[in-house]
Amino acid sequence: MRRLTLFALCFYLVVVLGCNRKPASDNANGATAASDTSNAAPGGNNNMGTAANTPEKAPAPPLVVPSGATVTVSLGSALGSKISQSGQTFTGTVAKDVMVGNEAAIPKGANVTGTVVDAKALGKFAGGAVLQIRLDSINVNGSDMPVQASARSFSVKGKGKRTGIMAGGGAALGGIIGGLAGGGKGAAIGLLAGGGAGGAGAAFTGNKDVVLPAESDVSFQLTKPLELKQ
Repeated sequence: MRRLTLFALCFYLVVVLGCNRKPASDNANGATAASDTSNAAPGGNNNMGTAANTPEKAPAPPLVVPSGATVTVSLGSALGSKISQSGQTFTGTVAKDVMVGNEAAIPKGANVTGTVVDAKALGKFAGGAVLQIRLDSINVNGSDMPVQASARSFSVKGKGKRTGIMAGGGAALGGIIGGLAGGGKGAAIGLLAGGGAGGAGAAFTGNKDVVLPAESDVSFQLTKPLELKQ
C-alpha cells in the first residue's frame, strides 16, 4: 500500500513539474520573438522614414525660344533658282548661338535641315527667277526639333543684261551700284558687299539666276515658340 502511494506521489510530482516547465519555455520563446521584433522594427521604421524624407528631384523646366527669335543658318551647299528643285531638302549649321537670357538655347554649330519651297530659273516664268527656302528642324541635344519659321524668298527681275532686283537681302542694292560703277565685274563686287548686309549673297547679273553659295548665312525668324527640354 505504501509503495502504491509512493508511486502515485512520484507520478504526481513528475506531471506537475513537467507542466510548470513547458509554459516557462513558451514564455522564453515569446520573449525572444518579441525582442527580435522590437529590434527589427526601429530599423524598418528608419528606412521608411529616410525614404519618405528624401525629396524627389523636380525636373528642370523647359527652355523656350520665343516667337520672333532669329536663327541664322550657314548653308551646307549652294542653292539656286536654277540648280535647286522644289521639294529638295538642304542641310546647314547654326551660324551663331541663339540666346535665351544668359543661356545658349540653340548653340552655334547645331545641325539644321530645310526645304526648297520653290525654285524657278530665269525665263521659266514672267518676271524673272525665284528661290524660296524654309527651315524645318534643328538638332538640339541629339534630338531633331521641328521648327516653324518664316520662309525666305529671293527673286530677280531682269532689267537689261547687267542689273537686277533681289527681294530678301541687301545684295540687290550692292549689285545695282556695282553694275553702274564698273559693269559686270563691278556688279559682282557690289553683290559681295551688299550680300553681307542682307545676310545672304546672290549672283544674278547678266543672264544668271538667284544663287546662294555654300556657307552663305541666311536668317530665319521663328513664327512659333520652340520648347527645348533640358
